[in-house]
Amino acid sequence: MGTQIKNGHRNFQIYIFLIIALFSASFQMAGQEKMYSGDPDVSFAKARDLAFNNSRKQAQDTLLHILTKYPNYHDVREFLASTYAWDGDYKKARTEFQKVLAKDQHRQTTWVAAIKNEIWGDFPFLALKLSRKALKKFPNDTEILELQKRAQESTMIPTATAGAVQTISSDIPNDSISKESESELRKKVLNNTIGVTSEVNIYSDVFDPMFYNAVKYARQTKYGSIIGRVNIDRRLDEYGTQYEVDLYPKIAKGTYAYLNFGVSGSSIFPDYRYGVEIFKSLPRSFEISAGLRGLQYDTTTMIYTGSVTWYNGNNYWSFRPYFTPGDNGLSSSGTLTYRKYRSDADNYFGINIGAGISPELNQNYFFENDDRIVNLQSQKLNVAYYFSTHNKQNAWGAQLGIIHQEIPFDQGNYFWITTLALSWEIRFR
Repeated sequence: MGTQIKNGHRNFQIYIFLIIALFSASFQMAGQEKMYSGDPDVSFAKARDLAFNNSRKQAQDTLLHILTKYPNYHDVREFLASTYAWDGDYKKARTEFQKVLAKDQHRQTTWVAAIKNEIWGDFPFLALKLSRKALKKFPNDTEILELQKRAQESTMIPTATAGAVQTISSDIPNDSISKESESELRKKVLNNTIGVTSEVNIYSDVFDPMFYNAVKYARQTKYGSIIGRVNIDRRLDEYGTQYEVDLYPKIAKGTYAYLNFGVSGSSIFPDYRYGVEIFKSLPRSFEISAGLRGLQYDTTTMIYTGSVTWYNGNNYWSFRPYFTPGDNGLSSSGTLTYRKYRSDADNYFGINIGAGISPELNQNYFFENDDRIVNLQSQKLNVAYYFSTHNKQNAWGAQLGIIHQEIPFDQGNYFWITTLALSWEIRFR
């Protein structure tokens, strides 16, 4: 009896061993069948024909098959990465370009294609970083220099489209991709944005917390971006609503405008507000602007402003003063903003410091005579962090700030204001 059990157990082990061996052999045979066997040059030529004749998925399968046996066939991998870029799969393309450049950094065509991939994907800061690396290998290459210029110009978008829509580059070179690829890239442009913002200001003395909320819809057009916004605030135990429209029309290359108009029937907002400003790009990645704002309560308050901005790689510096003339003299304030961008304009860390009060930015100060121009002492510090999902469809932001503010009706004494703001945007075609 015991011998039979032992023999049965031994037979069962042999049976299991045979099953495992058969499965292993099957997998090895399957792997051998998947291994490429043929002329890689001939297959590569066929793959290129397929890619340019509406069969890009089949072309990618062929290219991947070639790479199973010839992983260092860089022309094949570079072309595979380019097809991913045409499909809008910029992360996949980036991975393949990196594999090529990790083994051979002296391939000018790979550097160019990799930089274009970041530009098409609306990752201008990554494109700028790549172009600088490429120029170390090809110092005077005109094509790479032109791409670097395009990338640098793209990093100068945030001022014009602050809070607006981020899209892929509208300037897609026709000589680098097929018409089908160009069409597919344009279909991936996210021209519409819906966003919400909520902010609370907590006072150390005098006032109860005040709440600022906004809902917006933005659309990017070939003429510039359009933003409609509804502001719904609660201040001093009173609710109010304001309706605004912002326009950023393109005037000429390197020149655009900011136009604003708002209306409200609430006492906590001006009856009307309007603004106009002209922005002009300068050499060495500088930008300047000049404009004005108008706030109409019982009387109209005019505010004169402008900005000086410098884009230094992934770094953004901007100084904006405000000058408000009034019966008591000229009220002035200023704000310095610094941002450290990562991949694009949606992903950055920022610091904002300022002194003084501007009626445009500080509408929560009320006086019985409706005079909103007072030379109050004020200092502020604000930090911000913004980030987006990989597909750029969702973007989030958070700001935390502290303000040391002179009390409007008790000048010489101060309170502290702590601010917290959160935002979310969703983008779609």
